[in-house]
Amino acid sequence: MAKAIRFERAGVPEVMKYVDIDVPAPADGEIRVKHHAVGLNYIDVYFRSGLYPLPLPAGLGMEAAGEVLEVGPGVTDFKAGDRVAYAARPPGAYADERTLPAAGVVKLPDGITYEQGAAMMLQGLTAQYLLHRTYAVKAGDTILVHAAAGGVGLIMCQWAKTLGATVIGTVGSDAKADLARAHGCDYPIVYTRESFPQRVRQITGGAGVPVVYDSIGKDTLTGSLDCLQPLGYFVSFGSASGPLPPIDSSELAARGSLFFTRPTLFSYIAKRADLLKGAAELFDVVLKGQVKIEVNQRYALSDAAQAHRDLEARKTTGSTILLP
Repeated sequence: MAKAIRFERAGVPEVMKYVDIDVPAPADGEIRVKHHAVGLNYIDVYFRSGLYPLPLPAGLGMEAAGEVLEVGPGVTDFKAGDRVAYAARPPGAYADERTLPAAGVVKLPDGITYEQGAAMMLQGLTAQYLLHRTYAVKAGDTILVHAAAGGVGLIMCQWAKTLGATVIGTVGSDAKADLARAHGCDYPIVYTRESFPQRVRQITGGAGVPVVYDSIGKDTLTGSLDCLQPLGYFVSFGSASGPLPPIDSSELAARGSLFFTRPTLFSYIAKRADLLKGAAELFDVVLKGQVKIEVNQRYALSDAAQAHRDLEARKTTGSTILLP
């Protein structure tokens, strides 16, 4: 019998329980996957805490990498033994094994390990759509990335450099500033002692930036808007400090006809063609060594509660995985 993390009520990390589960045989269009590694992401905290409500009881986890054990009727893209990875709904990746729709899964290239695959799919595909589609970063752009030493942040810093951008990033400590700088962040700003809007204006000669990528939420909203040049893009893709308050559209107008968007990965990969294209671009920059996927924390799957505590306390950097 397989093991998995389940929770019956929203709340603190301790609501997660390590339990026995039955893994159903794959139905039409499904595959059964044995996980070798599972990714940890802040969206998991949102689901567990109830910020993003789920029908309960429920599982957690949006991404993993492993081996196909069995394919259901109608599945032609995969066979038993294939190396695969995914970032897919519904949550349930915190498990030894899982049955899920094949449409949300991609083959994992031989040059990428299971641990890298589990650590890169959600964060890497997020970086791909943010940099290439939400706002298409081009050579000569100067961009602001919040949480630059986090999982998405480190990938974005590296990838943006390959596009010819100058990267400003906010971080919470000198150690994280060093980490971000080592991954392509030109100007790390330690927000605990510097005003990041003032620093951004200094760096850009008062012009501001064309785009701010903000995964922090409530605490950085006003400052992020202060960093933008006219016609700039405020891209809110997370709420680590809490959900955004209501935004007055007249404020966007007064600041120079700003654009506001709240994208989600799953809108951008809803079509399988978009998923395959995004994954191919991600795998390409990783295999070329332009983007390094570094797993900085590993926890046993049974220790998921501690992993969540450390993530919420901002003790982690880069990518974190759970090992079944």
